[in-house]
Amino acid sequence: MLDAMNASPTIKGMYIDGSWVPAARTFEDLNPSDNSLYARIPDGSVEDVRRAIKAAKAAFPAWSNMRFHDRAHYLLKIADVWESRKDDFVAAAVAEGGGWFGKGVFEAGYVAEVFRSAAALCYQNIGEILPSEHGKFSMATRWPLGVVSVISPWNMPGILTSRGFAAALAAGNTVVLKPSEDTPYSGGLFFAEVLEQAGIPKGVFNVVTCSRESVGAVGDEMIGNPTVKAVSFTGSTAVGRHIAAKCGAYLKKACVELGGKDSMIILEDADLDHAAKAANFGSFMHQGQICMSTEKILVHESIYDEFMRKFLARAKKLKTGHTNDKDNVIGPLVNTRQALRVKALIDDAVGKGATVELGGNAWDNFVEPTVLTNVNSQMNIWHDETFGPVVIVVPFRTEEEAIAINNDTEYGLTAAIMTRDEARALRMAGDLETGMCHINCQNINDEPHVPFGGVKASGVGRYGGRWSLDAFTELRWITLDRGGRHFPPVF
Repeated sequence: MLDAMNASPTIKGMYIDGSWVPAARTFEDLNPSDNSLYARIPDGSVEDVRRAIKAAKAAFPAWSNMRFHDRAHYLLKIADVWESRKDDFVAAAVAEGGGWFGKGVFEAGYVAEVFRSAAALCYQNIGEILPSEHGKFSMATRWPLGVVSVISPWNMPGILTSRGFAAALAAGNTVVLKPSEDTPYSGGLFFAEVLEQAGIPKGVFNVVTCSRESVGAVGDEMIGNPTVKAVSFTGSTAVGRHIAAKCGAYLKKACVELGGKDSMIILEDADLDHAAKAANFGSFMHQGQICMSTEKILVHESIYDEFMRKFLARAKKLKTGHTNDKDNVIGPLVNTRQALRVKALIDDAVGKGATVELGGNAWDNFVEPTVLTNVNSQMNIWHDETFGPVVIVVPFRTEEEAIAINNDTEYGLTAAIMTRDEARALRMAGDLETGMCHINCQNINDEPHVPFGGVKASGVGRYGGRWSLDAFTELRWITLDRGGRHFPPVF
């Protein structure tokens, strides 16, 4: 529970087999706005993970065999409990995650719908009847896998954690969750409180937290333990490659949603007021710490100057500072390590000739909204995911040039196109190497029922709606013979 007086949580332990379990030691969870102590969190061990996996395995038969509408009712109850505690989550997302108050409110309002969408999966068609040459009753059917390990990120601890396991539960799997060490409460233990209040049977949902020092060993156990049948991961491409490679070695399913270097293409006929507003949101929402953030704005040269005037005028109004002030739309980056990394990308670009049109300043864990021009492919920021409040603006001459710039990256998550010519935009969307494309909107878009995911180095698999079933079920072929199958007489 959250202490309303000082917005710090009461940590009851890790959540294993329906009980709150202490760890042998704890680690410090800091408020990134001032690096003050937010909470002391259990530093779980490999043995704690094994206990959680064992509990999930024991709970699997009853949960997977439960009537589908009863599982749906549990998921709807989770949504109701979440809604009753939205204010608690907002407080945690602001203090622990360094998010703007408005971002926390949006995220808190979204999560309940993730569980309601997952509840709907319980009622969906999960198989097909196939034709048979031999008169068999032939079925392609989906079955739950068993224990699913979920490793969730810090940037959207509510949305991206719930998305990582809600559909898995709906399909009949049981879950062991390890949240990020930067948001272990809002992305992990808070969910345990909610699901416990919703009455989820013991062992169905488990949470193990751990420090950055322990995450290697804990993560390897969550992937390599033979009882675990699939891994759900959202986070950096570097870690995602490691996880996907391990899952491949163990022949386990993996659904990994990774980084992005996402472009917004503004064509010469775009509504520039709308484009400037959308670009401002897409570039700087949550300090740019979103995989879908607009990191490159590609502007047709004929409207470049006019767009820049409108865009910079909006970006200048964004205030940066401690999240205890709701007027500070730009809060801190999640930790000092990340702030230093983003500042290094800015310095590298400026040192190689980039122009700072806005911002560029950094202190403590804060980086001002920063707009860079005259950026080229020799600069690290051209290729590297920034994950900070920094955007580069690049002019282009032709449609083909814009497409080439968009595709000049290992990533392929989202793209955005601004134009009044919808047919042109749809044609361009087919040439963009991204898993998603949004026409006349910015890059940050998601809904619980859509197929969310990227291509190239932005991930494998899709979250959302019925597409989640591919990640969290096994497809099996089952037949019932009715005497139509004949064999050679010799047999």
